[in-house]
Amino acid sequence: MNGIDFLADTNAILYALEEHPVVRGLLQCVPAISFISEIELLGKKGIQQQEASFIRKLLTGFPVFGLTEEIKGIAIKLKQKRTIKTPDAIIAATAIHYGLTLITADKGLKNIPGLDVIILNLN
Repeated sequence: MNGIDFLADTNAILYALEEHPVVRGLLQCVPAISFISEIELLGKKGIQQQEASFIRKLLTGFPVFGLTEEIKGIAIKLKQKRTIKTPDAIIAATAIHYGLTLITADKGLKNIPGLDVIILNLN
């Protein structure tokens, strides 16, 4: 989709920032993120200004998808059918809506109909 390689879940971005070997090349690609991930990354309690500035700079290169009526509808259906947290439902719905693979470490997001997902094995 317009040069976007995949949708990165918040945890995938965090592991990339920590330079975890499993996601070493993640930031060399063109990931998109959900507005939920932007809130989670920048809304961390006690975040230092330097860290926030670094994350903001990093995120300027990523498309950030907002909430649309279509994404909201998909997220509602996911929550009706599964036990899933609202932020996870919105992120999964965003990937489904845009037809993007979701990169995540959250094993709870596997086996969602219509969601192409890669679960990171961090062990």
